[in-house]
Amino acid sequence: MTAAPSEDLTRTTLLRLHAGDEAALQQLLFEHRGWIEAQVRRRLDAKLRLEADTQDFVQEAMLEVLRDGPRFVVESAASFRALLARIVENNVFDRVRYMHREQRDRRRQRDLASDSILMLDSPVRSVTEPPQRAERSEQIAWMRLALELLDPDDREVVRMREWDGLTFPQLGERLGISEEAARKRHARALPKLAGKLQLLQQGQWQRTLDGER
Repeated sequence: MTAAPSEDLTRTTLLRLHAGDEAALQQLLFEHRGWIEAQVRRRLDAKLRLEADTQDFVQEAMLEVLRDGPRFVVESAASFRALLARIVENNVFDRVRYMHREQRDRRRQRDLASDSILMLDSPVRSVTEPPQRAERSEQIAWMRLALELLDPDDREVVRMREWDGLTFPQLGERLGISEEAARKRHARALPKLAGKLQLLQQGQWQRTLDGER
């Protein structure tokens, strides 16, 4: 398992990554992939571990998150590992769960991409002044990160309803449940998303990792 760097340059490396530095991406993968893979394997149940090559899935998920996911900055390697491990775990769980059926369409998620970089170790500034376009980009970035931290079932129902535009009958059919059950699942997921968003914007991102699947 890869040890955390003795000199903590996580913040600097993340800023380099968000500036498009490919070497920073490779550095983050080299320093943290082994730890995150072990963490993900520990939390996946035995059946899921048997169905997938966790190592390959973790690497693919890390690359996708670091290249195309919400852009965030934290101050330490320990914070980076904790946050990224949860996001990667959720993505690996998705990949394993959908191995035997059509993969999710990620185009809508990419359409909501944002150039904003979220500084997670400080509460968000008050967003009351112009420009409105910058505010919208920042809010999209916060929402994307909050969504990534939801449990897989909640994240799935929010994505399919809010981003893919599925009706509740379609959502129920996709999930193999009734229309009413789909409505209830969506209604339960939205407050959870709002709670994650609030904690992130208050600089309390560590609390978004509380709880088990």
